[in-house]
Amino acid sequence: MDRSTACALALCLATGVILYRGRRLSSAAEAQDTGAVTRAASVANGVVGLIGNTPLVRINSLSDATGCEILGKAEFLNPGGSSKDRIALYVIEQAEQKGLLVPHTNSCIFEGTSGSTGISLAMVARAKGYLCHIVMPSDQAIEKSQLLERHGATVERVAPCSIVDKNNFVNIARRLAQEYREGRGYFVDQFENPLNFEAHYRTTGPEILRQTRGKVDAFVHGSGTGGTIAGVTWFLKQRIPGVRSYLADPQGSGLANKVNHGVMFANTEREGTRRRQQVDTLVEGVGLNRLTRNFARLLPQGARGMLDGAVSVSDADAVRMSRWLMANDGLFVGSSAAINCVAALSIARHLGPGHTVVTILADSGQRHLTKFWNDAAMAELGHSVVAPQSLDEFAQLLSA
Repeated sequence: MDRSTACALALCLATGVILYRGRRLSSAAEAQDTGAVTRAASVANGVVGLIGNTPLVRINSLSDATGCEILGKAEFLNPGGSSKDRIALYVIEQAEQKGLLVPHTNSCIFEGTSGSTGISLAMVARAKGYLCHIVMPSDQAIEKSQLLERHGATVERVAPCSIVDKNNFVNIARRLAQEYREGRGYFVDQFENPLNFEAHYRTTGPEILRQTRGKVDAFVHGSGTGGTIAGVTWFLKQRIPGVRSYLADPQGSGLANKVNHGVMFANTEREGTRRRQQVDTLVEGVGLNRLTRNFARLLPQGARGMLDGAVSVSDADAVRMSRWLMANDGLFVGSSAAINCVAALSIARHLGPGHTVVTILADSGQRHLTKFWNDAAMAELGHSVVAPQSLDEFAQLLSA
């Protein structure tokens, strides 16, 4: 090799090294700017440092069958096992900034929850030096209260009743926070607290935008408190022209009817006045017959507002979808994730091949073992626990 050739080669190598380092520095700067620091590349600051930045997973069986990319955000990989970790951390940190909670002073966090939010609150409370008192309906899976107790929370299981009843689990938690005298009592109020919406607007939405590089045609999710669907929908619709958002709603809930037809109940009933347990479904954590403050953010212009439609999902199809996903994808998901996937399948069929549909896999089946994933209990209710042979067995269609 002559001298000129060697010099040219050396120059090329040096240029390549400079460009490589430049790309690395650029990527690092971009990651820092967007918060996209992977867990493998950083050391988490305690358990709360593990919250968020969950991956998107392609649900292969649903994607291949529809010709769409159906993606699930794997929120069950949060340290507390669900998407509720996000609001637990965000709400508590906001309360700390306002002086409403002070670590290691007997400050106590109170909340009424069907389980997952309570588990997340108990975990964050223990990590930050707070007490936690959770009130939950007695018809929720027993493993949820067991997990709460293992996280050090005080747990009360109370009879299910309407939100207008003073003994509703949410109302009891609010009252206990007001009566707490040993230190600061803080009631989270996840159904009405706008910080719930804000947590997902600031974290879940940006992550989905970044992970999909802005290629999202539809987002689908159920509504319990309404924080996730409202926060993500607002964020994506402000940034992706033409993106659609759909509600996945379990049987017995009035929200799908509210979105599609503008009324929650029949004309003989008025919203929020019935004095019985309002949602007759085995799906836990989603479905209501009232508008929460968080969900109402989606309906500023009438019945449909920012939503493009709703899919009502039967309990039977929720059970079938959970067994389908386990048999065909190895995904072990909870009941709300199952209805999300039924609705995502319906929406993908409605949109046609070539579209990207994103949904949320809020928690795993591990906290549903005694109910939704108890085959004997499901069979007793008349639901098939055998994985369907075909996706044509799912009857739900998008209500336009």
